[in-house]
Amino acid sequence: MLTKKQKNLLLFINKKLRSSGVSPSYEEMKQSLNLKSKSGIHRLISALEERGFIKRLAHKARALEVIKLPETASANDIYNNFSPSVIKGGLDEEQVPSDEIELPVLGKIAAGTPVEAIQNEVARIPLPNNLEKNGDYFGLKVQGDSMIDAGIHEGDTVIIRRTNTADNGKIVVALIDEHEAMLKRIRKKGKVVALESANRNYETKIFGPDRVKVQGVLVSLYRNF
Repeated sequence: MLTKKQKNLLLFINKKLRSSGVSPSYEEMKQSLNLKSKSGIHRLISALEERGFIKRLAHKARALEVIKLPETASANDIYNNFSPSVIKGGLDEEQVPSDEIELPVLGKIAAGTPVEAIQNEVARIPLPNNLEKNGDYFGLKVQGDSMIDAGIHEGDTVIIRRTNTADNGKIVVALIDEHEAMLKRIRKKGKVVALESANRNYETKIFGPDRVKVQGVLVSLYRNF
């Protein structure tokens, strides 16, 4: 059983590792917990290590590895570096006012369907108000539950900003070997690219850098209710 501060520190370390691949500094940990000194952080880390939640990596400064998370941690705690901007309501194209900027929905994001191969526009939807009007966006219908713990459900329409680059920890449309498209969280470390699901039932996929091309970055989504 962890104390509240131990749990909060563990989740903060996990979030930082997932978003950047680097452990947070003691100063960042101190600020995240509103502590006055770093000595308290040392004690919390020692307690987490003794309980088997984290491991210090030898011969590396600031190097921590999260071994496990508390059973009481929610999906939002674990995958909290993306909070989707959800626009509720139907997406029937007849409901789109004529004076709004529209973007195309190109089909479903599913294995075996590269973005470039989707030729038929299946619908048009309004551009969310929080997005820049001069951006290059497209929509894709989500198929499957591999990103459900990031708040992305089957049947949602994700809004993708077209780009060929993405920061570590971003959710992207990634094209594998020029023929298979995935909606995953991307991690790059050295010559390795990891594509992570936001669902514990799915394994992380590891690729060489030449096999993965970023097609776009997730910026928002629509959900029907």
